[in-house]
Amino acid sequence: MTLLSRVFGLLRDITLATFFGATGGTDAFLVAFKIPNFMRRLFGEGAFSLAFVPVFSEYKEKYDKAALKDLVDHVAGTLGGFLLILTLSGMVFAPALVYLFAPGFTDDAQQMQLTADLLRITFPYIFFIALVAFCGGILNSYHQFAIPAFTPVLLNISLIGSVFLLSPLFEEPLMGLAWGVAIAGVVQLLIQFPALRKLELLPSPKIKRGHAGIKKITTLMLPAIFGSSVAQINLLLDTVIASFLITGSVTWLYYSDRLLEFPLGVLGIAIATVILPTLSQQHSRDSAEQFNQTLNWALRLVSLISIPACIALFILAGPILSSLFEYGKFTAHDTYFSSLSLMAYMLGLPALIAIKILAPGYYARQDTRTPVRIGIIAMVCNMVMNIAFVVPLVMADYEAPHIGLALATSGSAYINAILLYRGLRKAGIFHPLAGWLSWLFRILIASTAMAASLFWLEPAAIEWSQWQLLERLLHLAGLIFAGLLVYTVLLWSQGLRPSQLRKQ
Repeated sequence: MTLLSRVFGLLRDITLATFFGATGGTDAFLVAFKIPNFMRRLFGEGAFSLAFVPVFSEYKEKYDKAALKDLVDHVAGTLGGFLLILTLSGMVFAPALVYLFAPGFTDDAQQMQLTADLLRITFPYIFFIALVAFCGGILNSYHQFAIPAFTPVLLNISLIGSVFLLSPLFEEPLMGLAWGVAIAGVVQLLIQFPALRKLELLPSPKIKRGHAGIKKITTLMLPAIFGSSVAQINLLLDTVIASFLITGSVTWLYYSDRLLEFPLGVLGIAIATVILPTLSQQHSRDSAEQFNQTLNWALRLVSLISIPACIALFILAGPILSSLFEYGKFTAHDTYFSSLSLMAYMLGLPALIAIKILAPGYYARQDTRTPVRIGIIAMVCNMVMNIAFVVPLVMADYEAPHIGLALATSGSAYINAILLYRGLRKAGIFHPLAGWLSWLFRILIASTAMAASLFWLEPAAIEWSQWQLLERLLHLAGLIFAGLLVYTVLLWSQGLRPSQLRKQ
């Protein structure tokens, strides 16, 4: 389901690139869309889910159904009340938020006003999508992953539909996209209700001061707000700096980030979503060895795909962007500049995915403070690297200074991942099981062979721009199949079998 949602996400981005290109108006919409998305990562599937799921799992293991329903009702009331205040405040102070997240827009009053107008429409999305994450956390704890993972498809369908149905109705077509975001939030919430009713856990919102479960979730959530969202904060810092760079920089970073999010979502976020309830239950049962085995299994599985994905997406950055987006108003010029930042992002893909697996090792044990400390270090490093990489590129009049932002994000991801890993090892929570070195060696051998085959088969960049849609897609599919075949054959020849990927 996560794979399906990412496929529809690509279709959405192809539609937006074709109809709107990389313009100042597109930059405005992407900022207006990114702000509630950032809030979603903080208060929705980010900090809230990481604090709620362990506590919910604990209640599920130790208390009866009545106590569990009471927790759900009071979380719904408390979270809903907070979100309502947040939403109204965001709509009222939309210009201030734009100034905070995209200060470079202040040089263009028209772009600033457009962004604020769009944000007033998109901001209520945070109210609905955070409640979606709450409902999804309940379903995930019962190992019902399909519906929560499917809901992003509805957002993508809504945005694609708004391009054709709503945008033509407005003098400013981007307003139609903003309304598409708002509509998607409502639909995504409603689709969760039947499954919750079947579990007899459909929330009846209540508010009670001093509720033990709420206090515990709040205590865990406050530090997790920062710790779980370091990558998103880094990306927003990129947006702030990019708003000062040449027009199109925000959009180029957006499309390269979207392709980064594809393997990150399908692999990292999907597996992290699956293992968090399991780790929480294993911690509640004091099953330390099973806890360690789950982390080992998840890390082995993601390394098997993240390493070759990093290499392949780096090599094929230009062809992929050209095949997916280079139509209509998205030009070969945009493809080139987006590919530079995509290659820089790809360097950090293994670390970004590892973070998604290592962080639940802390959150499942209701330790949100350690990831916060690590997150602060990583974010400071990202800010320093942003300045260290971008400023020299700007002063040297380099054509693509935005590449420095992507490099800084990748660098800070490795710092974050290494510190998370070291913390788990030092606390005796995680230790690598036998066979890790041979596992990584086989992956590197197969990845090297795959990279060589892609370099040999990849046509020149100018040819991609001259081909039509079908030709591009056929050539891209051929390259991907060839790379996948070489990688799989090399792994098989080294003795790797599908049975070895199953969790014991």
